[in-house]
Amino acid sequence: MTQTASDLSPSAQGAIAEALNQCVAETAVSTMLAQNFHWNVTGMAFGPLHALFQEIYEDHFVAQDDLAERIKALDAHAEGMLAGMLKRSKVTEHDGKTDDKTMIKAMQVAQETLAATLAAAGELAAEHGDTLTEDLCIARGQTHEKFAWMLRSHLT
Repeated sequence: MTQTASDLSPSAQGAIAEALNQCVAETAVSTMLAQNFHWNVTGMAFGPLHALFQEIYEDHFVAQDDLAERIKALDAHAEGMLAGMLKRSKVTEHDGKTDDKTMIKAMQVAQETLAATLAAAGELAAEHGDTLTEDLCIARGQTHEKFAWMLRSHLT
């Protein structure tokens, strides 16, 4: 049975919000990773990579807000502290002192991690009949898989 956020049980709201906070954390860390690489990329592919990393961090900045607002619609607390996000995230930081291929690979892994985390959050939402959160997770997951494909294409 499809339910809106207010129709969900408090335990369902909490479980889904927790999964979404994981998504927010990984999106936030990936946002900064992309911005760091945008600032520090060098080499023959500087132009296209500079632009791609910017496209990624701009997309992710908006996504953080969409995910956090869904958490609030579920009547839960959206994690807003960077320390908490870093602790929670499966995406890791990078100092940006590396070559372009390492940056591309690190960003590809981040995108694949985000896609998997969003897929799991979407499945959880579906189990509870929360099709609106499921839809958000599917759309975001598709975006991250597209970015992963674009990044992989630079390495082949």
